[in-house]
Amino acid sequence: MSSKTSAQEVIKAARSLEAETVEMRRYFHEHPELSFHEKETARVVEDKLSALGYKTTKGVGKTGVLGDLNTGKGPGQGTVTVAIRADMDGLPVQEVNETKFVSKNEGVSHACGHDGHMASALTAAKLIAQGKIGDLSELGGSIRMVMQPAEEFGDEEGKSGAYRMLEDNALDGCSAIIGLHMDASLPAGKVGIIPGPIMAAADSFVITILGKGGHGAYPETAIDAVVIGAQVVQAIQSIVSRRISALDPAIVTIGSFHSSSTRGNVISESVRLEGTFRTFNQQVREHIIAELERACSLARVLGGDFKIEYELGYPTTVNDPEVTEIMRQAAIDLIGAENVIAIQPKTWSEDFSMFAEKIPGAFMFLGAEIKGSTREHHSATFDLDESGLYIGPAVLAETARRLVGHYKAKK
Repeated sequence: MSSKTSAQEVIKAARSLEAETVEMRRYFHEHPELSFHEKETARVVEDKLSALGYKTTKGVGKTGVLGDLNTGKGPGQGTVTVAIRADMDGLPVQEVNETKFVSKNEGVSHACGHDGHMASALTAAKLIAQGKIGDLSELGGSIRMVMQPAEEFGDEEGKSGAYRMLEDNALDGCSAIIGLHMDASLPAGKVGIIPGPIMAAADSFVITILGKGGHGAYPETAIDAVVIGAQVVQAIQSIVSRRISALDPAIVTIGSFHSSSTRGNVISESVRLEGTFRTFNQQVREHIIAELERACSLARVLGGDFKIEYELGYPTTVNDPEVTEIMRQAAIDLIGAENVIAIQPKTWSEDFSMFAEKIPGAFMFLGAEIKGSTREHHSATFDLDESGLYIGPAVLAETARRLVGHYKAKK
């Protein structure tokens, strides 16, 4: 098949593999594995890529898999490698659905759509390997499948799968990276994509307010950590409304408030607050950290003290404008402009962001809403409408082809 393969031929080829894509998604859904425990998942992925002619590397980023399809340099100097990423891990959530493909692993489920991500990526890998998008060798292109472990949770050092794969040089030689996320709130058959920040940085904190314990009958002899903590919470809740510009989206949430006292007549000597904040640029991220410190300083004004600990999570996922436009146009050509949505940025967080900091990247959302029964991500009833699943492989494969040509032209 020529490198001039039309978008109509690509979408037709993806449709011809639709049943196989759905079958793969359901297999992975039945057999979920937790972060950095994706051994059987990785084996299946590696077997499928090897069978398609990809040179595979196992154990990348602990339990990840790379698959390289080297198609030759073609005309000009050097080859261009484009990476396609999919995450493989499930969540510690007990599924309660009654489908035929319900999770067989007790207490674990694909409650976020990673089963769909793997199925989409592997079908894209097949479309490319079998020349369904044209002959990449004519363009001088290579493809790297980045099958990533542990997007949901980090290891004992708090490092996620993307971080660990980067430590193992998973993107060396790659010009760009693309990926997708299933979206159970976007209608099936639609694709959502925008340039710039598309998902938030997600960070967490623990604040300990220190006072002086005492008897509830003599509050004047104590320094009540609960009272101080309540005022600190109020101050924190005004950070976004009064200290951050309305033009900069941000969220600060206190999700837990625990006192050292468990009795009504005992004044607490300490309280523990746990929370999260989500931002879309580094300046706002740093501003919120400074404002949290300022809010907590109330404890000292009121006679107590505080300490605050941060766990900085994934950075903001930022879509490279150039790569995003190529992906957006590919999607338009495949499924029509009316089905390609300029969605609002999501306050979810994704470690694809780490890859997109390393090289230009674009991340899209693939609609999978079950009409009349929207399923929440990370919930026990999470599920997908599979009717638009074939679109994911088509967009990934066609975007990869166009990116090869785009970067080859720059060499």
